[in-house]
Amino acid sequence: MAVAQITNITETEKIIITVITDNLADALRLDCKIAKRPTFAKNPADVIFHAEHGLAYHIETVVDGKTHCCLFDFASDAKGVLRNLDLLKINVHAVEALATSHDHFDHNAAMVEVLRAKKAEFRKDLPLYIGEQFFAGTYGKLPNRPDIFNINALKREEIEELGFVRIVEVNAPTEMIPGAWLPGKIEQSTDYEKILPMFLAKKDGEFVQETFIGEQAVILNAKGKGLVVLSGCGHRGIVNTVRHAQKVTGIDKVHVVIGGYHLINAKPELIQKTVADMKAINPDYIIPTHCTGFEAISAFAREMPDQFILNTAGTRYFI
Repeated sequence: MAVAQITNITETEKIIITVITDNLADALRLDCKIAKRPTFAKNPADVIFHAEHGLAYHIETVVDGKTHCCLFDFASDAKGVLRNLDLLKINVHAVEALATSHDHFDHNAAMVEVLRAKKAEFRKDLPLYIGEQFFAGTYGKLPNRPDIFNINALKREEIEELGFVRIVEVNAPTEMIPGAWLPGKIEQSTDYEKILPMFLAKKDGEFVQETFIGEQAVILNAKGKGLVVLSGCGHRGIVNTVRHAQKVTGIDKVHVVIGGYHLINAKPELIQKTVADMKAINPDYIIPTHCTGFEAISAFAREMPDQFILNTAGTRYFI
């Protein structure tokens, strides 16, 4: 697969990544390294965040002294996401772009309801960046179940009916806000990061193996520090995603790798290969979230303790 390049990727003077929601919430966890946890002023309930099997981010960049921000992924429980947005005091009017990593419900089922609830606050003609084949349909089949089930949650017409969102399909590296890039098609270069056979797509009326060819991540270049790579699920492989970011930017130094690594229920040898390659990449911080799975998170914490940060819903990362 030919890889399009990002030439002269913008250096960001400051990056703030806020995890709006994730699988884990913890009201008592202390600040850690670049992670700032929510604190309460008057009421402890102010830091009781919604958590779910889902993921949603707010990304803020500062380029040439100007602040820009976007939303990336939206999780699945709209009430929980809306609560967390309010607890975090996120100003959605400042949001310049929307994007979603892929078409699974745990990354976008809440999107339409959240956008509808805050329609008066969002800007008009707001771009929503999606990957290739986003609306083609995505399905799953568990080993212990005979049925095939739909795991997509969004319909194009529901988004268009909102009246203020413009759908933009991404096929090549695309800057959605200054300093924050979507990679286009993520190259698969490792020999062990395989897409699970449980994930299916439909082609010519037949179910075939899903490729996640349209899956997106976010790539940022922190001034003087290196790349920040933010993953949704990493179905095409978290090592593949990071290596692809290095390749398309021409920057080897990686500062932060944050997001879902999709190693839940993975065999120990797959986890160990991933950890070994991540140790070779040697990011300054590693922050596995969402679908990484307890065993893989534990392995990263054990084998990369100086770089590891445990994520919780509501955490902000200051870079």
